[in-house]
This record gives sequence, C-alpha cells and structure tokens, in this order.
Amino acid sequence: MAEKDSPAKTLDCVGLYCPQPLFQAREGIDSIEVGEILEVLADDPAAEEDIARFCKRTGHRLVRFEKENGIIRFLIERTK
Repeated sequence: MAEKDSPAKTLDCVGLYCPQPLFQAREGIDSIEVGEILEVLADDPAAEEDIARFCKRTGHRLVRFEKENGIIRFLIERTK
C-alpha cells in the first residue's frame, strides 16, 4: 500500500474547466489500484465541489484537500 501522501498518479488539470477535471479524475481513479492515492491539481473553482461530490457519490475517500496560490490539490484514495 502506498504512503498516505505519496500519490500513485498525478493529474494536472490546471487550465482545464468544468467538467474536464472531474472527467479526468474519474478516469484516473479507475487506472490505479484500490488503496492507492490519486492526486488531482486544478484551478477551476467548480472542481472543488465537483470532485468532493464525486468522492461522496462513489465512496472513494478524499484524503486531503488544499488550496494554495489559486491551485486546488486533491488527494483521493481509491476504496473499491
């Protein structure tokens, strides 16, 4: 199992707008193993709500959520 803060995969969605970060996160989570972490970087304010809702709906765990200098960083653990 991966370290909690070291992602198995990183998606750079900076500069992409809704719904692209969400689509890429959905594809990205399917490309990693259960228990691994997907890191998503985005600057679209809509991504904040979209990805949080995606995690809640699919049951994947939002491990960390950070905002710095306009960049939103999500760490999502694949749970199933």
